[in-house]
Amino acid sequence: MKYQIVIAGIGGQGAVFLVKVLSIASAIKHFKCLGTENHGMSQRGGSVSCYVKIGDFFAPAIDEGQADLLIALEGNEALRNIQYLSPKKGTIVVNAPKSFPKVDFETHSIDAFTKAKAKEFPIDALNVYMLGATLILDPHFPFTCKDIEEAITQMNAKVAEKNIAVLHQGMNDAKAGK
Repeated sequence: MKYQIVIAGIGGQGAVFLVKVLSIASAIKHFKCLGTENHGMSQRGGSVSCYVKIGDFFAPAIDEGQADLLIALEGNEALRNIQYLSPKKGTIVVNAPKSFPKVDFETHSIDAFTKAKAKEFPIDALNVYMLGATLILDPHFPFTCKDIEEAITQMNAKVAEKNIAVLHQGMNDAKAGK
């Protein structure tokens, strides 16, 4: 199995946290995994893009046109990183209103910012919310809910219960088409 994921966002949104969760989930499943993080201007609220390659790979960078999935924690960052998606099978799960521009990829827009502003979940868990939505919206995603729950728990048991609740909320909202 080979699966490549680009995670894009803005500094402070938790893209690097998702790389770590997916790396732990890979270890749980006994999958080889390479992850990289591009901090750039992250400490000043700038763009952050991270790569996760699951399977038999030798270099962590993802070339243009190769990614199976783009998880975008912010709409503009989806557009900034869209060139990494495979034209044949690329999927986008993006935190953006339904008015997100039409692109030539399977695209799932979830307005997570509005939900967080309405206090439906804590804004600092937006990344986990989007991961929950991804579990439902990408049928090729290589992990189960149980894998991700275990990875979140191993990552930080002190906040695991809160994060798992938000993960499930993202899953439930995606199932309901909210």
